[in-house]
Amino acid sequence: MNPLITADLVDLDLDRTAAHREGAARALAARMAAAGRVTDVDAFLADVAAREAQAPTGLEGGIGIPHCRSAHVTEPTLAFGRSSRGIDFGAPDGPAHLIFLIAAPAGGDRDHLSVLSALARDLMDPQFTRALRETGDPARAASLLRGPSPTPSHPSSSASPAQVAGGDPGSGSGTGTDGTGTGSADGTGTGGTGGEPGPQARAGRAPRTPADEPSSRDERTPAAEPFDPTPRTPADEPFGRDERTPAAPGTSHSPDAHAAESGAAPPDAHADGAHPPRAGTHARAEGDGPVPHAGRGPVPGAGTPARADGGRVEAEGAAAGGTPFRIVAVTACPTGIAHTYLAAEALRRAADEADGIEIAVEPQGSGGFERLPPELIARADAVILAHDVEVRDRARFDGKPTVDTGVKAAVSRPGELIARARAAPPPDGVPGASRPAPMERAAEPGDHLGTRLRKWLMTGVSYMVPFVAAGGLLIALAFALGGYEISDAPAVADHFSPAEADSWAALAHQIGSTSFTFLIPVLAGYIAYGMADRPGLVPGFTGGAIAVTVEAGFLGGLAAGLLAGAVVLGIRRVRVPPALRGIMPVVVIPLLSAAAVGLLMFVVVGRPIAEAQSALTDWLNGLGGANAVLLGALLGLMMCFDLGGPVNKVAYAFATGGIAVADPGDTSLEIMAAVMAAGMVPPLGLALATTVRGRLFTSTEKDNGKAAWVLGASFITEGAIPFAAADPLRVIPSAMAGGALTGALAMAAGSTLRAPHGGVFVVPLVGGPALYLLSIAAGTVVTAALVVLLKHRRTADGPGRGPAQAPGATQAR
Repeated sequence: MNPLITADLVDLDLDRTAAHREGAARALAARMAAAGRVTDVDAFLADVAAREAQAPTGLEGGIGIPHCRSAHVTEPTLAFGRSSRGIDFGAPDGPAHLIFLIAAPAGGDRDHLSVLSALARDLMDPQFTRALRETGDPARAASLLRGPSPTPSHPSSSASPAQVAGGDPGSGSGTGTDGTGTGSADGTGTGGTGGEPGPQARAGRAPRTPADEPSSRDERTPAAEPFDPTPRTPADEPFGRDERTPAAPGTSHSPDAHAAESGAAPPDAHADGAHPPRAGTHARAEGDGPVPHAGRGPVPGAGTPARADGGRVEAEGAAAGGTPFRIVAVTACPTGIAHTYLAAEALRRAADEADGIEIAVEPQGSGGFERLPPELIARADAVILAHDVEVRDRARFDGKPTVDTGVKAAVSRPGELIARARAAPPPDGVPGASRPAPMERAAEPGDHLGTRLRKWLMTGVSYMVPFVAAGGLLIALAFALGGYEISDAPAVADHFSPAEADSWAALAHQIGSTSFTFLIPVLAGYIAYGMADRPGLVPGFTGGAIAVTVEAGFLGGLAAGLLAGAVVLGIRRVRVPPALRGIMPVVVIPLLSAAAVGLLMFVVVGRPIAEAQSALTDWLNGLGGANAVLLGALLGLMMCFDLGGPVNKVAYAFATGGIAVADPGDTSLEIMAAVMAAGMVPPLGLALATTVRGRLFTSTEKDNGKAAWVLGASFITEGAIPFAAADPLRVIPSAMAGGALTGALAMAAGSTLRAPHGGVFVVPLVGGPALYLLSIAAGTVVTAALVVLLKHRRTADGPGRGPAQAPGATQAR
């Protein structure tokens, strides 16, 4: 690929052509256009201005980073300008003297964007920026910004250590408090441990392989466990692991000691006396700042998170005999190019300076990101979310003390955020009870096909449920106000009288019906989104709308979403010329995927699925007697099996899909009633048990029992999760028994319900409300009785145990 920046893209005297930010951006954009990297300067500058309008791009320290993703950029490019007068980019400490215009294609090639993000981290290094302020040679500035080309892993024997470690001969020197290092033209060199590298030597730094590099630890830091890239279990893996290669057994971790033993400079010493990172990482030696030119490799992913200081925190924590405070963080800015990675690096540096802090950061950049491993999140004491856009999969951090702020706060005040995280109180409420349909996290690459399929489907269902709830409740309200004939009312756009109750009923019905028209497209769109991210939305929504057109219903939406995600993933596998990468996500992928999915839905699979949907509906409407009772019991078991998990959501989606039509049949309405009634039983049953036999429960469980009354009455099955987490073998079977009884009784009574949510608050909309409430009461009593009985037996069998804690169980937070 072409270099990120060349001498032609450097302007060391912006004062000649620019006096304000727009002029600076235009001057640098003109250089990009002259190099053939921007196709339309005015349109590109409009994209830059749109990004500037979202938030200023000036940083403290006299730096401005205007940047954007644009369809008018052919390849990721960096242009650099320097202004002695300074140009205002909105930084709180004054104008910017170093201006970096970052241009990324709309497609955001991941490798190139990783390079750009690495540059963003380097800009926080004072030595690096000082070198840019002082150089008078555009070629030299471009070389500093590019970094060196990677060197072979095994240099020839004729290469001297200084040449291997220090880059170009005579590339400079650095001095420090306890050591100096030089790199000379003849290839000789010496190195100590101290000091910052000089800017000339820093630019000559080249990456090394682990085999070539002993420890790069600071001599004051005791050895920590060696880094192991193989996934480990939470029990045997520290929260943050040093990414640098340790010294071999029996050798010292001190560079000076190593030099003393060998009688020569340490083999990993640079020409400036600094120690290089392992190839492909950005870990830092103590006192060395970020590694700006280690080959411009990708930023470390969240899958192997590094501690902020690469070992110092763990050593201090161990020395003090205390446990480090563990933080996980997410950074995200609108374009995902600069501030995302600047904020991540700022948080790492701040954690480096704080005592007893371990941090793992997930930068959610535009080139993609690696999710923090679930075990890291589980062990974290607090969460920092620094973002100006929505955090992906935010539900992962539920139940943790959280600091939520903008991304610039992490850049300018990272130490303050870490202090706030330490002092953040735990969130109020019952974990998992805030949403009846929590968002499923995306499927991981190592998941089995069945697991991945479940997560994709649940992603679609989770996005669909709010439409079901809003539309269904409005329709139910309309029927309560105006009767079932309100569905035949004229359009309120043509006739609406505020003084007439029927007009309000018609308004509620037509709004709810409109909301229902989105159910299948949203389901399909977000199934595709779970599979293929944003590019899956267009074909997914298109396929879902076609499913509605051909009357393929809920099953058609499922098929359309899976087809759309598969088509997008297939298109992504096709190698395309670099010139087309910029238009792939905005033109090519939506065009081809929508056309392919539309063809399949209209011509191939749409009609057969519609026939299957019709047959299923007819079968449900024909159910009666024992068959209906058995179906109710099965749905009740599913609703209570995992208390809001995937099995619960399958049963709920089955019920809501039946009523999400213009004229649902009686059996579909009965199924909805049975599902909601059964879903209310687990929290109500546990609440009753804590009331009648409080001595069998801990004080925390008794408090949770009080909240469970409200949660259960509101149809939030997750209210029983704290009890199930503490004693699953007794709580879950008891809940399933009560739920199965309630589901069977509700179906036997013929209770109907048009509202998909609401719990006891929609009882006025229930057909046969007395028997409906009786079925809920029966299941609640059965659940409470079984829980009390089983806990009594456990207490009798194990007198030494606490009243509410099963062996090995953990109390829900």
